[in-house]
Amino acid sequence: MYLLLTGCEYAGKTTLAAQIMAWAERTIGATAHFHDHHTIPSTELSPEAQESLLELHPQAKEMLQRFMIEYHISPNFYTKPDHNLMAPFIEEAVYAPLYYGYGGEQSAAPARSPAGQRSEMARKMERRILDLAPDVVLVLVKASPAAIRQRMRAHPHPHPVVREQDVEYVLRRFEEEVAASLVQKRIVLDTTAATEAETLDEFVAAYEPFLTNEDLLRIRQRQAQ
Repeated sequence: MYLLLTGCEYAGKTTLAAQIMAWAERTIGATAHFHDHHTIPSTELSPEAQESLLELHPQAKEMLQRFMIEYHISPNFYTKPDHNLMAPFIEEAVYAPLYYGYGGEQSAAPARSPAGQRSEMARKMERRILDLAPDVVLVLVKASPAAIRQRMRAHPHPHPVVREQDVEYVLRRFEEEVAASLVQKRIVLDTTAATEAETLDEFVAAYEPFLTNEDLLRIRQRQAQ
C-alpha cells in the first residue's frame, strides 16, 4: 500500500490515516504508519521544539523541509510493501509560499496561485515516486469552507497553519496541486457531512481497484487464518 494523503488543515487527514491503518490491520494484516511530520511546526516535536522551529529564519526552514522531504521519498522506503505519506511536497507547494516565507511568489492578500519553486519541486518528487512505486495512490481529503472554519473554532490546534481568511484560497490551492499532480491514481473524499466511518467506507470502496498484488496476497493470507 503506497498512499499519499493531502488536503487542507482540519479536513480530516490525520483522522482518516488512523482509520486506514486500523482497517489495513484488520484486512491486509498491517500497513506502514503515515509519515505526518512535515507541517511547520511538526506535532511530533515537544512544545519547546515547536516554538523554536517557528522562530527559524525562512532559509533555515526551507533547508530543513527540503532535506526532510528528500529523505522520505528515498528508495529504501519503497523497497517495502507499504509506504504512506501525508504528501509533504503538495502541502509545501500550498503552505510554504503563503505561511513559511519561501517557495514561491508571496502576497499579503493571496488573490492568485503562487507560481514557483515548490510546485515545480512537487512534480519532480512525484516523478521520482512513480519510478519507484507506480502503484502509488493520491488521496485528496477536503471539506467545505464552512466545515473547515467550524472545526477550527471547535477544536483549535496549538499552532494552526491555515488562517480563517485564507480557507477558500487554501482549499483551491490543494485542488490545483492535485489537478497538476503526475499521480493519476486518485481518490477524492469530502468529509463535510460524512462521519469517520462513512469516510473510511468511501475510501475502502474507492481503493479497491488500486489494491496491489502484495495487498491482494496479504488479504488472502489474512482470510485464511
